Amino acid sequence: MDLFNTMDILASGLRAERVRMNASASNLANAQTTRTAEGGPYKRRDPVFAAQENPNAAFDASLAAAMSTVEVADVAVDDSPPRLTYDPSHPDANGDGYVAMPNVNPVEEMVNMLTATRAYEASSQAMNSVVAMAERALQIGK
Repeated sequence: MDLFNTMDILASGLRAERVRMNASASNLANAQTTRTAEGGPYKRRDPVFAAQENPNAAFDASLAAAMSTVEVADVAVDDSPPRLTYDPSHPDANGDGYVAMPNVNPVEEMVNMLTATRAYEASSQAMNSVVAMAERALQIGK
């Protein structure tokens, strides 16, 4: 494994966490959206991550098998039922006065955003360390 493979792995993690952050931001932005183009309230989105075998791994077989990049396999739509809120004055209220609200839990989305931020920061710090090691290795040759 070389520094470029390490940077590829870290970059894939950064991309995946960016997708997760965007999904959570979209969920929070649409937490009150009761009408969508598909009909009905907004449905929460959740990215699905998958390990992708590192195609450049040529190191020891056991180590190479453990190293993989991250890809966003899908952005799944949460099909759990909407929350029903009593608001007879709302334009989307049913005959009983209940409004079907999105299945978004703001607290859960904030935790997801915090976790994504922490993972992004950790990968960014690791990337900075790899770059610093590469710079030091180049200075050795001078």
